[in-house]
Amino acid sequence: MRKWIIPNMVFILLLSGFCTLAGERKAKKNKQEEKRPGKYEQLFKGKTCTTVSSDFMTLHKVDEKLYFEMPLRLFGREMLLSSSVSKTSNNMAAVVGYTPNVMHIRFVLQDSTVQLRSVASTVTADLENERMKQVLGQGYGDPVLFGYKVLAYTPDSTAVVFDGTGLFHTDIAQLSPLAKTTGRYEVQGHMKPAQSRLGEVKAFEDNVSIRSTLLYTVNVWYSIIPVLRQVAVTLEANRTLMLLPEERMRPRLSDSRVGTFLTNKRYIPEEGSDIRPYSYIHRWRIEPKDAEAYQRGVLTEPVKPIVMYVDTDFPESWKEPIKKGILRWNKAFEKIGFRDVIQVRDFPTDDPDFDPDNLKYSCVRYVPYTHENAEGLTSVDPVTGEILNAGIFIYNNVTWALNNWRFLQTAQIDPSVRTKKMPDDIMGESLEYVVAHEMGHCLGLMHNMAASSAFPVDSLRSAFFTRKYGTTPSIMDYARFNYVAQPGDQGVKLTPPDLGVYDEYVIKWMYTPFPDAASVREEAKILEAWVDEKAGDPMYRYGRQQDKFRYDPSALEEDLGDDALKAGDYGIANLKYIVENINHWIQEDVSADHRKQLYTNLTKQYERYLMNVLYNIGGIYLNEVKDGTPGERFTPVPREVQKASVDWLLRQLRDSEWLDNRDLVDRFGLGIPASWRVRTAVLNALFARGACVTLSSHLSDSPCTMDEFSGDVYRGIWASALEGRASTRTDRLMQRTYLNKSRMPVSYVGGNRLGLQSAASAYAVSFDEIWAYGLEPGGLPEQVMEQLWDMERTGTLETLTSETEHTGFGHGYGWQGEVNSKVLNNEDVYFYKMVRECRDMLEKQVRMAPEADRPHYRAMLLMTRKILMEKK
Repeated sequence: MRKWIIPNMVFILLLSGFCTLAGERKAKKNKQEEKRPGKYEQLFKGKTCTTVSSDFMTLHKVDEKLYFEMPLRLFGREMLLSSSVSKTSNNMAAVVGYTPNVMHIRFVLQDSTVQLRSVASTVTADLENERMKQVLGQGYGDPVLFGYKVLAYTPDSTAVVFDGTGLFHTDIAQLSPLAKTTGRYEVQGHMKPAQSRLGEVKAFEDNVSIRSTLLYTVNVWYSIIPVLRQVAVTLEANRTLMLLPEERMRPRLSDSRVGTFLTNKRYIPEEGSDIRPYSYIHRWRIEPKDAEAYQRGVLTEPVKPIVMYVDTDFPESWKEPIKKGILRWNKAFEKIGFRDVIQVRDFPTDDPDFDPDNLKYSCVRYVPYTHENAEGLTSVDPVTGEILNAGIFIYNNVTWALNNWRFLQTAQIDPSVRTKKMPDDIMGESLEYVVAHEMGHCLGLMHNMAASSAFPVDSLRSAFFTRKYGTTPSIMDYARFNYVAQPGDQGVKLTPPDLGVYDEYVIKWMYTPFPDAASVREEAKILEAWVDEKAGDPMYRYGRQQDKFRYDPSALEEDLGDDALKAGDYGIANLKYIVENINHWIQEDVSADHRKQLYTNLTKQYERYLMNVLYNIGGIYLNEVKDGTPGERFTPVPREVQKASVDWLLRQLRDSEWLDNRDLVDRFGLGIPASWRVRTAVLNALFARGACVTLSSHLSDSPCTMDEFSGDVYRGIWASALEGRASTRTDRLMQRTYLNKSRMPVSYVGGNRLGLQSAASAYAVSFDEIWAYGLEPGGLPEQVMEQLWDMERTGTLETLTSETEHTGFGHGYGWQGEVNSKVLNNEDVYFYKMVRECRDMLEKQVRMAPEADRPHYRAMLLMTRKILMEKK
């Protein structure tokens, strides 16, 4: 028995020792596993890491990588991702503070991937209807832009981490800080990702910001002319990722009779009727802090005022006018029951969170660049149109533009501006006007180019009228200063109003709250009735801005009054007065550079007066009109006004040599007389009005026809020959321009490739034959041309119109687009006819004209024969 006891005891002791050792090893192993970092910790272990955190989000910058730590609660939430410029090496390529691109996005967690999706918000439906919700989800989902691998969950599993560096180191067009255009320049840039670097990161309660240094190669074009080629540009860009509110502002439906910026949408109706376009206006969320007091008519502060921060880099003398210009709009808000809606503050020096490049702050920025302009821009919630951010950009050389406007438009009556440098009070008053205009854009107002045409021209010479109304019913027009006022007019106001009656009316329409209205549609009915009340009143008329296609002569930039001919007479009389006196007024200008710049702009001002009249020719007054309210959607300019405009224009061009004042221009050095340039430019524009004349005559009961127009132009330009008098140098220049222009059909030059295309099917003439001869008006057989004239005169030539593209009532303001009138086009027919008449007339003139004129007429006769392809 004892023999077995000893071995068993040894075995037990060994076994217990082994188990103790194994237990110790297991405990040690567990301890080591507890110390080993997880995936989250491993991302940052042993690395230099800068972390910023807020209730919104956490960012980790590790060397040249940026990790987003995004809470799970934010997935699916809508955000804005913007890109703005903080610093730049070239102001032509990128403007400090400018935010050219804003993306509407959301992040979606899909398995182990974070997807960045663009939010599809332009197509809407009734989301309480399950079928419509399904329709939107299937046909209008959010496109995936980028995907990011989930690298880790936070230790508490409430957030995920992913590498978002590519958003800031990649050349992404939607996030480019380069503006597509700067003034009149087109900008094209390509980023160098390998040489770009991450900068400072910040986190705030509802947004994060990421700064990057970016390198670009930039090309800048002026039309087709390269200005900069392959230029290296370095800039700092600030990207803001901002959370959009869950509780959205109630949007407001647009009205095409009120000029506002818009967010366009389409609605899919449940019942299966047509998909309908509609628009929301852009406006700030202005709600009364004390709703009961507001209802009692007590002026009430808004819950959240609009705060504009003014750049400390502005010249000191600019700051006060800038602030006054912004605060002007508080008067309009006071009339609808709000006080102190807009506040102005300097850039704070004691707030570490303030960042003028962050989308959270609305700022007025100084741009040290030669552009003679200012701009007002906004960023909005794409779902509702709520303005979330605004920026006013004032370029350094805006002062030159103001100096130029005040001198050329008011020096005839205001001695204080007859100087090289405007007095501070004049410059301050002018700058205040410019800033007030741009602040109007920041509140959501679009240009109203029809406003100034509401005033009778002679009223602008009345001290009583102008002191009450200024030069226009809206500061959102380009009315500028009072160039109608004549020397000796006493007490006349020379500037636009602080705010016009139209401006106050639009602020009321945009910002009056309707707490008792149950829905957007119910609100819209009230607002529609307000506009109906003003329908037909020119003081409240809105005129779309026209750019490439100018049909409406009452909705132009830089014009005044309801009669362009009369206003032009007054304006030109003033320019003549200024030309005669400019040498006496401008002193301390030994090089004459300042006078030369003023003179260059004076010739442009003269050309503008001429062009204002030119748009009467073939003009069509355009109005947004709702059925049942006064007015017509389009009304051709009366025939007698069009004919008078042709006569006035040609008379002015024949009498334009006053512009070449030798006592003035000889101080500028060698150059072509300005009257020659103006004359050629205006004549070319006159010939190009043929398509508009054709369209206007087609719509009129008493038309100024193309036959009449071409005949009036012909007789006006060749008056010296037709009247048998000696020609002047101006006559000869105009006649040569006329025939040079006739070498190519005017319709072709104006963009309509073939004026005779509509006639091809009416004759045994193929399209190819028409096109082959189309570039030469004399190419078609003469008998065919004569038949075309006869058919046009008798109205038997069948014409078709293409429907004018209008945005419908309640669907925004739009821009005035081109009316496709090619099928109506008959310009070439009449210019061909006029060239033939010109040939016949010249054949007589080479024999009968004064001896000194005969060489000129021989040369002109040769030109007509070349145009007509005659072998003589």
